Formats: sequence, structure tokens, C-alpha cells
Amino acid sequence: MCTKYFGGVPTVHPAPNFNAADDAEILRGAMDGLGTDEDMIIEILTQRSNQQRQAISEHFKNVLERDLIDDIKGELGGDFEKVMVALLTPHYEYLCKELKNAMNGAGTNESTLVEIICSKANEEIDKINECYERLYERPLVEHVCSETSGNLGRFLTLILTKSRNDCNDIDDGEARAKAEELYAGGEGQLGTEESVFYKVLAHESFAQLRRIFEEYKEISGNTIEQALKHELSGDYLEALLAVVECVQSPAIFFARKLHDSMEGMGTDDDTLIRIIVSRSEIDLGTIKQEFEKMYDKTLESCIENDASGDYKRALLALVH
Repeated sequence: MCTKYFGGVPTVHPAPNFNAADDAEILRGAMDGLGTDEDMIIEILTQRSNQQRQAISEHFKNVLERDLIDDIKGELGGDFEKVMVALLTPHYEYLCKELKNAMNGAGTNESTLVEIICSKANEEIDKINECYERLYERPLVEHVCSETSGNLGRFLTLILTKSRNDCNDIDDGEARAKAEELYAGGEGQLGTEESVFYKVLAHESFAQLRRIFEEYKEISGNTIEQALKHELSGDYLEALLAVVECVQSPAIFFARKLHDSMEGMGTDDDTLIRIIVSRSEIDLGTIKQEFEKMYDKTLESCIENDASGDYKRALLALVH
């Protein structure tokens, strides 16, 4: 029997005594007439689960004969609007739209592809694949193949075709053998056999990879992260490191991504919004705990410094 791994503390929970009709009427009132009650919009949409928000949207459509997202877009603007629209979009549709946006136009945002695809288990990949093809009438793997190349393209393709072993049982002997393969393909020789890395990191279960990485440290004396950074570079390295971090702790991976989005001049608002919204019902509470451990400051304090106005208040409402 396979052992499944769970974990993570959300910050957004289903509201008790939820009434979609009441919430819909309050939201309609907040956007009707002169002026907009942004406080009420934040209070309702950040304190409901995604499923509850979909029920509110259904009431808008079926009873009020209005589109809630269109109304939100008509009343709000900028990054505040992006947060509210993200909250009103079904989870996997939102991730698919972010993937599509990353591949639109000239150039591809490989970092977004890596963040979304490399952090997911097979079950989530399955839902993303189905949703993407339904929304855009094109297989996601085909679109990713057309926008990426080389080892990165091959690695993402392997993940999207669900080649990862679903069983989380650990085979110590096989873990040792795979660790030796990784060592032989990198540190153990002159040059690097790059295909060894993507084959192992895309195929083995997260539980088995944890054991492989432990064995690798025993064989090499270096961590797998140190080895990858020594042997590889660029987007391919980022993708492999994303899997390594998610194997060890998804919360640490997303805490680092949040920190990077706010570090230095300017803010990567799309990444900041995407992670806070998409992880709020999964493990954002754990992410913010890891964030404080890693950077000796709170996620809330960083948002306070990097965002402003209703946008800031909406993010903080999701994080608290």
C-alpha cells in the first residue's frame, strides 16, 4: 500500500453559516450607485473559500443576471482588481490562465512555468491538463513544447505527461542506485550527462526522491542542491531546484518565491498575487512561518512595504 504525504496550514477557510444569496446582495450593494465599498468587497471575498465564491458568482449569474467578475472589473483597477478576479476564478482555471499568460506574446516566462508545473504532483497535473485543454482547446504539453526547448522542455514535458511514480513507498536499494547514477552523471566525471538529472527528478516519487537525496549526500559529501548548482545553469537548473525544494518542503519553495518577488527595486506583483491566492487554502500559513524563519522578518511586514492601498489590504487579509 502506498503512503501519501499531506501537510500545510491554510490561512483561508470556508466561512461558517455561509449564505451565497446574502453575500451576493451585499456585494451588489457595494458596487451599486456612486462610489464603491472596497472594504466590503475585501471582507467578503478574502474570507470565503473558492467554492463559496463560485456559489456567490452563480447567484449573480442566475438571480441577479449579472457577471460578478465583469462587475468587479468595472469597479476596481490595477493590482487590487487582479487579486479579486483571481479569488473569483476556480483554482485550476486560474493556474491555467497564468500558464497561458506566461506563454503569450513574444518570449516565454519560464520562471512561471517552472513554479506552477514543477511544484505539482500527478493528481494536480492531471487536473491542470484537463482544464487547460477545455479552456484553450489545445493540450498544455503541446503548448509548453512549442515555447520551451532543450533539457528544460524535456523536463517539463515529462512532468506534464505524468511520468512521476505515484507510489510513495521507499525502496532503499533503488534510492542508492539512483543516487549513484546522479553522481556518475555529474560530479563523478568530467563534463555533465544532463539527461540523468531530468530522468530521475521527473520520474521518482517525492518520497523516493527524499531518500535519493539523502543517499547522494552520503556518496558525494555534497547536497543535491550543491551538485546541481555546480553542474548546471539557467532555467533548467531553476526547474530542477524547484523540484528539489518541493520534495523537501513546498512551503520553503514558495516562501523563497515570495521573497524574490518583493526583493530589490520594484515588485513582481503577478507572482506575489498568484502564490498568495493559489496557496491561501492549501499551506499559506505554513509558508509565512517558513518565510519568517528564513528571512527574519514577517511576510506581512514585506507586503506592508511593497504594496499599498486596497491592494495591500486585500493581500494582508488573505495572509492573516
